[in-house]
Amino acid sequence: MQKNKKVVLLGGGTGTSFVVKGLKYFPIDLTCVITVSDDGSSTGRLRKEFATPAVGDIRKVLSNLSTLPDEIRDVMEYRLKAHSDLNGHALGNLVLTSLIKETGSLQKSIKYLSKILDVKQTVLPLSEDYLTLMGETLDGEVIEGEEEITKAHRKYKEFFYKEEPHVLPEVFDAIKDADLIILSTGSLYTSVMPHIICKDVAKAIRESSAKVMYICNVMTQPGETDGFGVSDHVNALEHYLGKDEIDVVIASNTRISYEMLKKYETEEQKDQVMIDYDNIRKGKYEFIEDDLITTADGTIKHNSLKLSSVIFSYLMR
Repeated sequence: MQKNKKVVLLGGGTGTSFVVKGLKYFPIDLTCVITVSDDGSSTGRLRKEFATPAVGDIRKVLSNLSTLPDEIRDVMEYRLKAHSDLNGHALGNLVLTSLIKETGSLQKSIKYLSKILDVKQTVLPLSEDYLTLMGETLDGEVIEGEEEITKAHRKYKEFFYKEEPHVLPEVFDAIKDADLIILSTGSLYTSVMPHIICKDVAKAIRESSAKVMYICNVMTQPGETDGFGVSDHVNALEHYLGKDEIDVVIASNTRISYEMLKKYETEEQKDQVMIDYDNIRKGKYEFIEDDLITTADGTIKHNSLKLSSVIFSYLMR
C-alpha cells in the first residue's frame, strides 16, 4: 500500500487556517507548524497575564482541522461579551491557556485539544518559548512586538527575535522527512517570516530534499506589504531562505469586482497583490496561477478546496 505524501505547512493566523480547512480532506500526512509570537487582541492579553506562548493562531488552525460538526468550531471561535477582563477573549484561547497551565507544555496541550476536536493531523508550535518579534525599519529604528510592527506602517529591512528561540525538535524532524514544505498564505512579516528568521529552520529547509512552495497572499497587509507584488513577497522570503530556494509559487488570478476592491481599500487599507509577470519571469521558481478566490460571503479569501486541489495536484506529479 502506497504511503501518503508528507506535507509540512509553516504559517499562522487566518490565512493558514483557511488552507488547512481544505487540505484536511486530502490523503496526505499533514504537519502544521504555527507561530507563537502574536501579541495582539485576546492572545496578547493572555500572553502578558500568564507568560505563555501565543495560542490564538493555534486555536484557529485546530478549529479548522476539526472533523467534528461546525457548531464545535463555532464554540472554539466564540468571543466572550462581558463587562470584565473576559470581554473579547476567544473561548478556545482560554481553553488552550488553561491546558498550558495544567500540563506545563503547549505541545501537550495541543495534543490534548486535538483529541477533543478529533483532529487527524499534527499541529506543532514553532517553540514553547515566550517569543517577541522585532523589526528593524529602513532608517534603523527597532520596533518591538507583532502588533506594533503592523501599526507602525513602516518599511522594514530585517526581522529577528528579542529572545533566542528554541525550536521544537519535532519541527526539524518533520521538515527533514517532508515531501513538500509549504510557506502558507497569511501576514508575510508576522505569520510566515517568524519561522524562517530562525536560522536553524531556514537551514533545515535548505537541506531538505522536499520541494518548497509559497502560497502568495491575495491582498496586501497594511503597515507591512503596501505596494507589494507577488515577486516582492518571494524576494522577502528568500532574503532569509536564500536565493532561489523556493521551487513553486501559487497565486490567484481571480478578477475581483471594483466595488469589493474599493471596500477593502477604504475600510481596511488593503489592495490586491498584483501578479507582476515581468519580475516573476526573472525568478527560477515555477509559477502556478488559477482562479482561487471566493467573495461569496462579502469578504475576499481563498477557496480552501480549490487551493488544496492545486497543492495536491502539484504534490502528486
